[in-house]
Amino acid sequence: MANHASAEKRNRQRLVRTERNKAVRSSVRTAVKKARTALAEGDSAAKDKVAEASRELAKAAQKGVLHPRTASRTTARIQHALAKQG
Repeated sequence: MANHASAEKRNRQRLVRTERNKAVRSSVRTAVKKARTALAEGDSAAKDKVAEASRELAKAAQKGVLHPRTASRTTARIQHALAKQG
């Protein structure tokens, strides 16, 4: 439990940031899942979904929600799968 004003403020900030990060992380996971599903099914819209997932990953890395290398690695893997598809 926070015992002084600055610690209470840090706790409030932590709660706000945690909620924001959860929202960003959730949207990233959804976009990546959609891209992987489209690639697995051979969907014609797979290219658009991969691009959207790459955009979401880059934004999350820029905001500090994901580590930049994690975002880069995930992007590379879905791009590679797209190139492999044809």
